[in-house]
Amino acid sequence: MKTIRFGFVAAVILMIGVVVKSQQQSLPSFTQLKIDAKTSVAELLLALGDEKPLHYTSQRNDTALIRQGREIIINGRTLGPNGEMSSRQSKYFNCVHCHNVEIEDPNLRISDPDARLEMAKSKNLPFLQGTTLYGIVNREHWYNYDYLKKYGSLVEPANDTLVNAIHLCAVECSQGRPLEKWELEAVMAYLYSIEFKVGDLQMNESVLTMLQSGLNAGGVHPDLITLVKSHYFLESPATFVKPPKPNARLLGKNGRPENGRLIYEHSCLHCHHNEGVTNYTLSYSKLDFKHLRKFAARDMHYSVYNISRIGTYALPGYKPYMPNYTKERMSDQQLEDLMAFINVEASK
Repeated sequence: MKTIRFGFVAAVILMIGVVVKSQQQSLPSFTQLKIDAKTSVAELLLALGDEKPLHYTSQRNDTALIRQGREIIINGRTLGPNGEMSSRQSKYFNCVHCHNVEIEDPNLRISDPDARLEMAKSKNLPFLQGTTLYGIVNREHWYNYDYLKKYGSLVEPANDTLVNAIHLCAVECSQGRPLEKWELEAVMAYLYSIEFKVGDLQMNESVLTMLQSGLNAGGVHPDLITLVKSHYFLESPATFVKPPKPNARLLGKNGRPENGRLIYEHSCLHCHHNEGVTNYTLSYSKLDFKHLRKFAARDMHYSVYNISRIGTYALPGYKPYMPNYTKERMSDQQLEDLMAFINVEASK
Protein backbone atom coordinates (compact mmCIF):
# COMPACT_ATOMS: atom_id res chain seq x y z
CA MET A 1 0.00 0.00 0.00
CA LYS A 2 3.06 2.24 -0.09
CA THR A 3 2.48 5.23 -2.24
CA ILE A 4 4.13 5.82 -5.55
CA ARG A 5 0.86 7.37 -6.73
CA PHE A 6 -0.09 9.06 -3.47
CA GLY A 7 -0.82 12.50 -4.93
CA PHE A 8 -3.24 11.07 -7.48
CA VAL A 9 -4.89 8.68 -5.03
CA ALA A 10 -5.34 11.34 -2.37
CA ALA A 11 -6.87 13.71 -4.90
CA VAL A 12 -9.36 11.05 -6.04
CA ILE A 13 -10.25 10.13 -2.46
CA LEU A 14 -10.84 13.70 -1.33
CA MET A 15 -12.86 14.49 -4.46
CA ILE A 16 -15.09 11.44 -3.98
CA GLY A 17 -15.59 12.32 -0.32
CA VAL A 18 -16.93 15.74 -1.30
CA VAL A 19 -19.26 14.18 -3.88
CA VAL A 20 -20.71 11.78 -1.32
CA LYS A 21 -21.36 14.53 1.20
CA SER A 22 -23.19 16.58 -1.39
CA GLN A 23 -25.47 13.74 -2.48
CA GLN A 24 -26.99 12.64 0.82
CA GLN A 25 -30.54 11.45 0.40
CA SER A 26 -33.34 12.26 2.79
CA LEU A 27 -34.02 9.85 5.59
CA PRO A 28 -36.35 6.98 4.75
CA SER A 29 -39.57 6.64 6.70
CA PHE A 30 -40.30 3.59 8.86
CA THR A 31 -43.76 2.58 9.98
CA GLN A 32 -43.96 0.32 13.02
CA LEU A 33 -40.95 -1.82 12.14
CA LYS A 34 -41.35 -5.36 13.50
CA ILE A 35 -38.03 -6.92 14.48
CA ASP A 36 -37.17 -10.44 13.37
CA ALA A 37 -33.96 -12.29 12.45
CA LYS A 38 -33.99 -10.89 8.90
CA THR A 39 -34.43 -7.26 9.92
CA SER A 40 -31.79 -4.96 8.44
CA VAL A 41 -29.53 -3.56 11.16
CA ALA A 42 -29.15 -0.30 9.21
CA GLU A 43 -32.93 -0.02 8.96
CA LEU A 44 -33.31 -0.76 12.66
CA LEU A 45 -30.79 1.92 13.63
CA LEU A 46 -32.44 4.53 11.43
CA ALA A 47 -35.84 3.65 12.87
CA LEU A 48 -34.37 4.24 16.35
CA GLY A 49 -33.23 7.68 15.23
CA ASP A 50 -29.60 7.07 14.35
CA GLU A 51 -27.83 9.44 11.97
CA LYS A 52 -27.75 8.22 8.40
CA PRO A 53 -24.21 7.24 7.28
CA LEU A 54 -22.65 9.10 4.36
CA HIS A 55 -22.63 5.93 2.28
CA TYR A 56 -26.35 5.19 2.73
CA THR A 57 -28.08 4.61 -0.59
CA SER A 58 -31.77 4.77 -1.46
CA GLN A 59 -31.03 2.16 -4.16
CA ARG A 60 -30.19 -0.53 -1.62
CA ASN A 61 -33.06 -2.77 -2.79
CA ASP A 62 -32.49 -2.40 -6.55
CA THR A 63 -31.97 -6.01 -7.67
CA ALA A 64 -30.36 -5.04 -10.98
CA LEU A 65 -27.84 -2.80 -9.21
CA ILE A 66 -27.17 -5.49 -6.61
CA ARG A 67 -26.39 -7.99 -9.37
CA GLN A 68 -24.04 -5.54 -11.08
CA GLY A 69 -22.32 -4.74 -7.79
CA ARG A 70 -21.83 -8.38 -6.96
CA GLU A 71 -20.27 -9.03 -10.37
CA ILE A 72 -17.88 -6.09 -9.89
CA ILE A 73 -16.87 -7.42 -6.46
CA ILE A 74 -16.52 -11.05 -7.59
CA ASN A 75 -15.39 -10.70 -11.19
CA GLY A 76 -14.07 -7.14 -11.43
CA ARG A 77 -16.48 -6.17 -14.21
CA THR A 78 -20.14 -6.27 -15.27
CA LEU A 79 -22.52 -5.20 -18.00
CA GLY A 80 -22.74 -1.43 -17.85
CA PRO A 81 -25.69 0.92 -18.44
CA ASN A 82 -24.83 0.96 -22.16
CA GLY A 83 -25.25 -2.82 -22.40
CA GLU A 84 -21.54 -3.41 -22.91
CA MET A 85 -19.11 -5.19 -20.61
CA SER A 86 -17.20 -2.71 -18.46
CA SER A 87 -13.43 -2.60 -18.43
CA ARG A 88 -11.80 -4.51 -15.58
CA GLN A 89 -11.42 -2.47 -12.43
CA SER A 90 -7.95 -4.01 -12.10
CA LYS A 91 -6.06 -6.29 -14.44
CA TYR A 92 -4.56 -8.08 -11.44
CA PHE A 93 -7.08 -8.40 -8.61
CA ASN A 94 -10.74 -8.72 -7.69
CA CYS A 95 -12.10 -7.79 -4.27
CA VAL A 96 -12.55 -11.44 -3.28
CA HIS A 97 -8.84 -12.14 -3.59
CA CYS A 98 -8.47 -10.42 -0.19
CA HIS A 99 -12.02 -10.26 1.21
CA ASN A 100 -14.80 -12.75 1.83
CA VAL A 101 -18.40 -11.74 1.19
CA GLU A 102 -19.88 -13.98 3.88
CA ILE A 103 -19.93 -13.75 7.65
CA GLU A 104 -16.65 -15.21 8.92
CA ASP A 105 -16.70 -14.67 12.70
CA PRO A 106 -19.03 -16.74 14.91
CA ASN A 107 -19.19 -13.83 17.37
CA LEU A 108 -19.19 -10.36 15.83
CA ARG A 109 -17.80 -8.84 19.04
CA ILE A 110 -14.71 -11.04 19.16
CA SER A 111 -11.85 -11.13 16.66
CA ASP A 112 -10.52 -14.68 17.11
CA PRO A 113 -8.40 -16.14 14.30
CA ASP A 114 -8.84 -19.69 15.63
CA ALA A 115 -12.63 -19.38 15.58
CA ARG A 116 -12.39 -17.81 12.13
CA LEU A 117 -10.27 -20.68 10.83
CA GLU A 118 -12.84 -23.17 12.12
CA MET A 119 -15.56 -21.25 10.31
CA ALA A 120 -13.45 -21.20 7.16
CA LYS A 121 -13.23 -24.97 7.44
CA SER A 122 -16.94 -25.52 8.09
CA LYS A 123 -18.14 -23.07 5.41
CA ASN A 124 -15.26 -23.68 2.97
CA LEU A 125 -14.22 -20.02 3.05
CA PRO A 126 -10.80 -18.55 2.30
CA PHE A 127 -8.78 -17.50 5.36
CA LEU A 128 -7.77 -14.01 4.25
CA GLN A 129 -5.85 -10.89 5.26
CA GLY A 130 -8.71 -8.50 4.58
CA THR A 131 -11.82 -8.37 6.73
CA THR A 132 -15.02 -9.67 5.21
CA LEU A 133 -17.23 -7.32 3.20
CA TYR A 134 -20.23 -8.82 4.95
CA GLY A 135 -21.48 -6.09 7.27
CA ILE A 136 -18.94 -3.55 6.00
CA VAL A 137 -21.69 -0.93 5.59
CA ASN A 138 -22.54 -1.27 9.28
CA ARG A 139 -19.10 -0.14 10.36
CA GLU A 140 -18.09 3.43 11.06
CA HIS A 141 -14.32 3.25 10.45
CA TRP A 142 -12.10 1.56 7.86
CA TYR A 143 -8.31 1.40 7.48
CA ASN A 144 -8.11 1.86 11.22
CA TYR A 145 -5.78 0.90 14.07
CA ASP A 146 -2.25 0.22 12.78
CA TYR A 147 -3.17 0.92 9.16
CA LEU A 148 -3.85 4.48 10.26
CA LYS A 149 -0.69 4.60 12.38
CA LYS A 150 1.61 3.22 9.70
CA TYR A 151 0.24 4.83 6.54
CA GLY A 152 -0.98 8.09 8.00
CA SER A 153 -2.01 10.63 5.39
CA LEU A 154 -2.56 7.93 2.77
CA VAL A 155 -5.41 6.31 4.69
CA GLU A 156 -6.73 9.17 6.83
CA PRO A 157 -9.41 10.17 4.27
CA ALA A 158 -10.52 6.51 4.15
CA ASN A 159 -10.75 6.01 7.89
CA ASP A 160 -14.26 7.34 8.42
CA THR A 161 -15.77 7.27 4.93
CA LEU A 162 -16.55 3.96 3.24
CA VAL A 163 -16.59 5.40 -0.29
CA ASN A 164 -13.07 6.74 0.22
CA ALA A 165 -11.95 3.37 1.60
CA ILE A 166 -13.34 1.60 -1.48
CA HIS A 167 -11.51 3.96 -3.83
CA LEU A 168 -8.26 3.67 -1.90
CA CYS A 169 -8.42 -0.11 -2.16
CA ALA A 170 -9.45 0.01 -5.83
CA VAL A 171 -6.66 2.34 -6.94
CA GLU A 172 -3.81 1.67 -4.54
CA CYS A 173 -4.11 -1.91 -3.29
CA SER A 174 -5.52 -3.52 -6.41
CA GLN A 175 -3.49 -1.25 -8.70
CA GLY A 176 -6.60 -0.43 -10.69
CA ARG A 177 -8.75 2.49 -11.66
CA PRO A 178 -11.31 4.49 -9.66
CA LEU A 179 -14.86 3.21 -9.91
CA GLU A 180 -17.21 5.19 -12.12
CA LYS A 181 -20.30 6.71 -10.51
CA TRP A 182 -22.65 3.96 -11.73
CA GLU A 183 -20.19 1.27 -10.61
CA LEU A 184 -19.95 2.77 -7.14
CA GLU A 185 -23.75 2.89 -6.89
CA ALA A 186 -23.90 -0.78 -7.87
CA VAL A 187 -21.18 -1.80 -5.40
CA MET A 188 -22.91 0.07 -2.58
CA ALA A 189 -26.25 -1.55 -3.39
CA TYR A 190 -24.57 -4.97 -3.26
CA LEU A 191 -22.77 -4.21 0.00
CA TYR A 192 -26.10 -3.24 1.55
CA SER A 193 -27.50 -6.59 0.42
CA ILE A 194 -24.87 -8.28 2.61
CA GLU A 195 -25.23 -6.00 5.62
CA PHE A 196 -25.77 -7.36 9.12
CA LYS A 197 -29.20 -8.69 9.93
CA VAL A 198 -30.58 -8.75 13.47
CA GLY A 199 -30.17 -12.53 13.56
CA ASP A 200 -26.40 -12.14 13.06
CA LEU A 201 -26.06 -10.14 16.28
CA GLN A 202 -27.12 -12.96 18.62
CA MET A 203 -29.31 -10.70 20.78
CA ASN A 204 -31.24 -12.28 23.63
CA GLU A 205 -35.00 -11.98 23.97
CA SER A 206 -34.86 -9.23 26.59
CA VAL A 207 -32.79 -7.02 24.28
CA LEU A 208 -35.11 -7.65 21.36
CA THR A 209 -38.14 -6.82 23.52
CA MET A 210 -36.50 -3.59 24.67
CA LEU A 211 -35.74 -2.59 21.09
CA GLN A 212 -39.24 -3.35 19.90
CA SER A 213 -40.71 -1.27 22.74
CA GLY A 214 -38.52 1.64 21.73
CA LEU A 215 -39.64 1.37 18.12
CA ASN A 216 -43.29 1.22 19.13
CA ALA A 217 -42.87 4.33 21.26
CA GLY A 218 -41.32 6.30 18.38
CA GLY A 219 -38.79 9.09 18.75
CA VAL A 220 -35.01 9.00 19.03
CA HIS A 221 -33.36 6.45 21.36
CA PRO A 222 -29.59 7.04 21.73
CA ASP A 223 -29.29 4.36 24.43
CA LEU A 224 -30.90 1.72 22.21
CA ILE A 225 -28.74 2.75 19.25
CA THR A 226 -25.66 2.25 21.43
CA LEU A 227 -27.04 -1.09 22.59
CA VAL A 228 -27.46 -2.36 19.03
CA LYS A 229 -23.96 -1.23 18.02
CA SER A 230 -22.43 -2.93 21.06
CA HIS A 231 -23.19 -6.29 19.42
CA TYR A 232 -20.61 -5.90 16.65
CA PHE A 233 -17.32 -4.15 15.93
CA LEU A 234 -17.72 -0.66 14.51
CA GLU A 235 -14.21 -1.05 13.13
CA SER A 236 -12.16 -4.13 12.42
CA PRO A 237 -9.21 -4.46 14.85
CA ALA A 238 -5.87 -4.45 13.01
CA THR A 239 -2.59 -4.86 14.90
CA PHE A 240 0.59 -5.13 12.85
CA VAL A 241 3.09 -7.66 14.18
CA LYS A 242 6.76 -7.91 13.25
CA PRO A 243 8.04 -11.36 12.31
CA PRO A 244 10.09 -12.98 15.07
CA LYS A 245 13.85 -12.77 14.75
CA PRO A 246 15.30 -15.82 12.97
CA ASN A 247 16.83 -17.19 16.18
CA ALA A 248 13.48 -16.87 17.98
CA ARG A 249 11.44 -18.86 15.46
CA LEU A 250 10.19 -22.23 16.65
CA LEU A 251 9.95 -23.48 13.05
CA GLY A 252 6.82 -25.46 13.83
CA LYS A 253 8.11 -27.33 16.89
CA ASN A 254 4.97 -26.58 18.92
CA GLY A 255 2.71 -26.41 15.86
CA ARG A 256 -0.42 -28.37 15.02
CA PRO A 257 0.00 -29.80 11.51
CA GLU A 258 -3.76 -30.37 11.07
CA ASN A 259 -4.38 -26.66 11.63
CA GLY A 260 -1.45 -25.84 9.38
CA ARG A 261 -3.04 -27.83 6.58
CA LEU A 262 -6.20 -25.72 6.89
CA ILE A 263 -4.17 -22.51 6.69
CA TYR A 264 -2.23 -23.78 3.68
CA GLU A 265 -5.43 -24.78 1.88
CA HIS A 266 -7.63 -21.82 2.82
CA SER A 267 -4.96 -19.10 2.83
CA CYS A 268 -1.81 -19.88 0.84
CA LEU A 269 -3.44 -21.74 -2.04
CA HIS A 270 -6.21 -19.16 -2.35
CA CYS A 271 -3.77 -16.92 -4.24
CA HIS A 272 -0.71 -19.07 -4.90
CA HIS A 273 -2.32 -21.88 -6.91
CA ASN A 274 -1.46 -22.39 -10.55
CA GLU A 275 -2.91 -19.51 -12.61
CA GLY A 276 -3.59 -17.58 -9.39
CA VAL A 277 -3.10 -13.87 -8.86
CA THR A 278 0.61 -14.10 -8.12
CA ASN A 279 3.67 -15.27 -10.03
CA TYR A 280 4.79 -17.35 -7.03
CA THR A 281 2.86 -20.62 -7.22
CA LEU A 282 2.50 -23.38 -4.66
CA SER A 283 1.09 -26.89 -4.75
CA TYR A 284 1.19 -30.08 -2.69
CA SER A 285 4.49 -31.17 -4.21
CA LYS A 286 7.28 -32.13 -1.83
CA LEU A 287 9.60 -29.75 -3.68
CA ASP A 288 7.39 -26.76 -2.82
CA PHE A 289 7.29 -27.70 0.86
CA LYS A 290 11.06 -28.19 0.95
CA HIS A 291 11.48 -24.74 -0.58
CA LEU A 292 9.25 -23.18 2.10
CA ARG A 293 11.11 -25.04 4.87
CA LYS A 294 14.50 -24.00 3.49
CA PHE A 295 13.79 -20.27 3.75
CA ALA A 296 11.66 -20.26 6.92
CA ALA A 297 14.49 -19.34 9.30
CA ARG A 298 15.92 -16.61 7.07
CA ASP A 299 15.16 -12.90 7.26
CA MET A 300 13.76 -12.58 3.73
CA HIS A 301 10.39 -12.42 2.00
CA TYR A 302 10.53 -16.09 0.95
CA SER A 303 10.20 -16.92 4.64
CA VAL A 304 6.67 -17.82 5.75
CA TYR A 305 7.22 -15.67 8.85
CA ASN A 306 8.33 -12.58 6.95
CA ILE A 307 5.83 -12.65 4.11
CA SER A 308 2.89 -13.29 6.46
CA ARG A 309 3.72 -10.44 8.83
CA ILE A 310 5.21 -7.90 6.42
CA GLY A 311 3.63 -8.77 3.08
CA THR A 312 4.75 -6.86 0.00
CA TYR A 313 3.98 -3.39 -1.28
CA ALA A 314 1.59 -2.76 -4.15
CA LEU A 315 3.73 -1.45 -6.99
CA PRO A 316 2.15 -0.35 -10.28
CA GLY A 317 2.55 -3.02 -12.93
CA TYR A 318 3.96 -5.58 -10.50
CA LYS A 319 1.59 -8.49 -10.06
CA PRO A 320 2.78 -10.30 -6.90
CA TYR A 321 1.26 -8.11 -4.18
CA MET A 322 0.45 -9.66 -0.81
CA PRO A 323 -1.12 -7.78 2.11
CA ASN A 324 0.22 -8.66 5.54
CA TYR A 325 -1.68 -10.69 8.10
CA THR A 326 -2.41 -8.70 11.25
CA LYS A 327 -2.46 -10.33 14.68
CA GLU A 328 -6.24 -10.51 14.48
CA ARG A 329 -6.22 -12.24 11.10
CA MET A 330 -3.55 -14.86 11.85
CA SER A 331 -2.04 -15.65 15.24
CA ASP A 332 1.59 -16.48 16.01
CA GLN A 333 0.46 -19.97 16.93
CA GLN A 334 -1.19 -20.37 13.55
CA LEU A 335 2.07 -19.43 11.87
CA GLU A 336 3.77 -22.22 13.83
CA ASP A 337 0.92 -24.54 12.83
CA LEU A 338 1.59 -23.71 9.19
CA MET A 339 5.29 -24.41 9.65
CA ALA A 340 4.51 -27.73 11.35
CA PHE A 341 2.45 -28.78 8.33
CA ILE A 342 5.20 -27.66 5.96
CA ASN A 343 7.75 -29.73 7.92
CA VAL A 344 5.57 -32.82 7.78
CA GLU A 345 4.99 -32.53 4.04
CA ALA A 346 8.63 -31.71 3.29
CA SER A 347 9.78 -34.80 5.18
CA LYS A 348 7.55 -37.32 3.40
